[in-house]
Amino acid sequence: MESEVKNENILETEFRLMESNGLWTATYLQIRQESMKKDHSLDEAKKTDNKLLNRYRDVNPYDHSRVILSKPGYSYINASYIPVEEARRKYILTQGPLSNTIRHFWLMIWEENSKAIIMLNKLIEKNQSKCSQYWPASTSEEAALELPEVDLRVELLREIIFSHYILRKIRLTNTSSDESREIIQFHYTTWPDFGVPQSPLAFLKFLRDIRQCGAFGFEYGPPIVHCSAGIGRSGTFCLVDSCLVLMEEKGVENVNVKNVLLEMRNYRMGLIQTPEQLRFSYIAIIQGLKVDWNAEDDDGLPQDDISCLTNDEGAPKNVATVSSDSEDEPPPLPPPRSFIEKPLPVLPNDSPSDSETEEESASCDSDVDTAETRLIEDASSEEAVTVDDGDLTSNEPVLANVPESRKRKRSDSQEESKSISDKVQEMKKKQMQAEKWKKIRSIFINLSSGISFVAVFGAALAYIWYRRTA
Repeated sequence: MESEVKNENILETEFRLMESNGLWTATYLQIRQESMKKDHSLDEAKKTDNKLLNRYRDVNPYDHSRVILSKPGYSYINASYIPVEEARRKYILTQGPLSNTIRHFWLMIWEENSKAIIMLNKLIEKNQSKCSQYWPASTSEEAALELPEVDLRVELLREIIFSHYILRKIRLTNTSSDESREIIQFHYTTWPDFGVPQSPLAFLKFLRDIRQCGAFGFEYGPPIVHCSAGIGRSGTFCLVDSCLVLMEEKGVENVNVKNVLLEMRNYRMGLIQTPEQLRFSYIAIIQGLKVDWNAEDDDGLPQDDISCLTNDEGAPKNVATVSSDSEDEPPPLPPPRSFIEKPLPVLPNDSPSDSETEEESASCDSDVDTAETRLIEDASSEEAVTVDDGDLTSNEPVLANVPESRKRKRSDSQEESKSISDKVQEMKKKQMQAEKWKKIRSIFINLSSGISFVAVFGAALAYIWYRRTA
């Protein structure tokens, strides 16, 4: 037991360090920077015929890890194998099916012999379609989905609605051989795009139910995990599950969460899309280490006590978040999810203070924006970030009696932020003035060149006239 507590404290200490120093954004950017060094080819995804099968034009499967289907004319699908060999785990991460890729999706499930589908998004989010409905709308025989092009039929057998997810039992039949299989779909319905679940406990209950259904059994193929793009929420799910398995087997001190994520990113681009999803992964792993995964009820899950690791306001520092619960907001901008291929600022090796991180981000960014602001703008290319960190710590009271020194520190931090903002505005003004002077200088140079040319030409004419009249 003493060893168990010690192991858990190692991860909690790392979490506390990142939380108190506001390192989530810096750590996330560092992971992105490191993963961009790997130059994996995307040749198949970029082919003209296959571009129409990608939901987002800049979220594509790598050639070396993509799922290849055997049926001619249906061989391409935007899906990737994510192996975590030390955890004896293998996932297939894919995009939410388009109306023209539903056949490919079910063909993949049949050929891979997958037992479970883990769906982490809604069909419609913020008035935008994020996934086509690829299962029948009802259990009636007439509602069965016929896919003659790939010799498959899909029938909905049962649907059970829980507080955070919907469980569907689906029969998938190969019409050419009349062989049938039962597929279980776990549809998480309360996880916003670019956000995190409202509670790590609800997420862990969801994960426990998936494990107990045998989705990861060795007699079956990899479970199919998808959200809209198959990288953000899907990557978070796989990182938490695989790290929990690794830590249970190897010990917490022998598993580095960031290295596991970097390894997973070798197989599919952009896994985990925001600093907050990275932060939530740590919270879920810390809580998951306390779970009795064999329990048949919620008694095996601990109470949400993660607030003791957060800052005095119960929310992370230096994490790009926007809280938005309004359903009347304008719809988000259409694809692409352009955050993936943007160049990133070079991060220092040291652990900077909050103000240092903001100043360096402002100076490195070509548009003179902070790293946090750019992350929010990146996210808005698909959908506004709908995150409220308070949800993660709402089960615990906010820490009272905050020391005066901390209050002064926050006040100083606000003044520094305002000072940085003023400097940014001043830099922009100077840049505009410099551009104006550059234009004026260009005009004077052109004018001077013109006058010089006229003078030389006039002198030449005068010389010719003089020689002729002499």
